[in-house]
Amino acid sequence: MDIRVLTLDIVIFILMGISVLSMVRVVIGPTSEDRMIGLNLVLAQISAILVLIAVKYNRSIYLDVALVYAILGFIGILAIARHAASREDKE
Repeated sequence: MDIRVLTLDIVIFILMGISVLSMVRVVIGPTSEDRMIGLNLVLAQISAILVLIAVKYNRSIYLDVALVYAILGFIGILAIARHAASREDKE
């Protein structure tokens, strides 16, 4: 086994573990801001995992998927933030 592949596997598994911990913050976050930050962190980590998989398997399609996922995640976070801000204004 190549040291490059082994290193990529280790980094991917570390990022997956950190993503699980971030999802815990999304589920049990005491405030909506904590949940949004946790979700944003998970989105960034999954995009990084997709990029590392693209490097590992030498497939550019994963880079396209990571780019689309990051864009849609950003738009989703903006929508959630706008909804939270409008709900706060009503109160």
